[in-house]
Amino acid sequence: MTIRASVESISSSFMNVRSASSWFEVYAAFSTFMMLLRTALNDLIPHQIQSFIFSKLKTLLSDRQHNHQEISIEITQFWDGQTNQLFQAAQEYLPARIINSCKSLKLGKLPKHKNVVVAMDGKEEVVDQFEDIKLKWKLETSKNEPDHHKSLYNMQLFILSFDEKHRDKVMNKYISHVLNTYQTMKAEQRTIKIHSLNSRYWLTSDLTHPASFDTLALDPKKKKDIIDDLDRFLRRKDLYNKVGKPWKRGYLLYGPPGTGKSSLIAAMANYLKFDVYDLELTSVHSNSDLMRALRDTTNRSIIVIEDIDCNKEVLVRSTTNSVRLTNSFSDSDSDSDSDFDNKAVEVKGRSFTLSGLLNYMDGLWSSGGEERIIIFTTNHRERIDPALLRPGRMDKQIHLSFLKGKAFRILASNYLDIEGDHPLFEQIEGLLEKIQVTPAIVAEQLMRNEDPEVALEEFVKFLQEKEVDSVLLNCE
Repeated sequence: MTIRASVESISSSFMNVRSASSWFEVYAAFSTFMMLLRTALNDLIPHQIQSFIFSKLKTLLSDRQHNHQEISIEITQFWDGQTNQLFQAAQEYLPARIINSCKSLKLGKLPKHKNVVVAMDGKEEVVDQFEDIKLKWKLETSKNEPDHHKSLYNMQLFILSFDEKHRDKVMNKYISHVLNTYQTMKAEQRTIKIHSLNSRYWLTSDLTHPASFDTLALDPKKKKDIIDDLDRFLRRKDLYNKVGKPWKRGYLLYGPPGTGKSSLIAAMANYLKFDVYDLELTSVHSNSDLMRALRDTTNRSIIVIEDIDCNKEVLVRSTTNSVRLTNSFSDSDSDSDSDFDNKAVEVKGRSFTLSGLLNYMDGLWSSGGEERIIIFTTNHRERIDPALLRPGRMDKQIHLSFLKGKAFRILASNYLDIEGDHPLFEQIEGLLEKIQVTPAIVAEQLMRNEDPEVALEEFVKFLQEKEVDSVLLNCE
């Protein structure tokens, strides 16, 4: 009744609008009507329903005003012939989001791997939330090859979709968030990988070698020297930048077979938490193949080229021009590596040359990547081309020789659990100074008996027999 009376009052007021007082009466009547209407709505409709209606209306009006569209970004498995690190980052970043966003999960367990692995199978989208942005990821397989050469498998790619209005935030903040999270996850997981070159691509698996500096049968002074050198290299990034040198360091490990070169490499990798790239030069057929393989390695890695003296491509100029090379390096510094390498190509008929390897070590290609260690191993240092041994290429040369007394105590602790001193140690150390045995041979002898006392006694007999054989050999 009251609302109806107000409406009638407004109608009658409109009939007479010739004076200012009439306009005031209209305003007063309208205000009274709105107050009564608001009171009635509050009494009849709960506040929660009113808020819901208003929010929906606001969203609808906002969408009509901006009219945004969804856009997509492709993140391919390879980029410019190399592994796309953003693709790798997404592979590690997304599994944690899969558990919360997918109805079905794809799980796996790798041999000797601590954790169950969650993976995308391409059947479902993975939804991620970053600040106020909703992002959708999907894994697909492309029919296109990553380059002009045939690959062993189809290339995969991620499709990242989001509202176009968030483009700037996704490009400037979210992508960096994915990359930074990936780096943090790698540091926390501390799973070291070993990579081997298969045709054009690196095959990856976990490095499970248990060697460490604590278990390495190496003279304590030499061991400390190596550790100090590695630590010094890690903390000198600013110095390398200041003097204009790539943040890399080259090592040469040389000595007889069985002296622990591979174990030292594994110990260095476990100490630094660096991935290992095992580069077999016999599988590299050209300088471009070599550059492509090395360019595809990551930062914080160890590149290993074992038994460099066995590679004919690297040693060809030493074997075909040994006399002239010796004279050349004795007369001058001789920086004209390319002249000799061209002769090597003529001899071998192959396009892979030593200069290609040297160019990566300290030439223009050496600037690709940082915080890397390059390790060469050889049983015969004297066979290596002198060009490889210059500072800047082989920065530190480490001789791994036959086992001596102090290093033997480490093996006794590792294999026999003998800590401290033992009555037979002095006799064993004296024998080791006279004869030449490698750590590999000693380890095999110590493993022949489970009883520590028996093992040491038998090892003494073994060394005494070796000593007799050595004396007889010298008499002949």
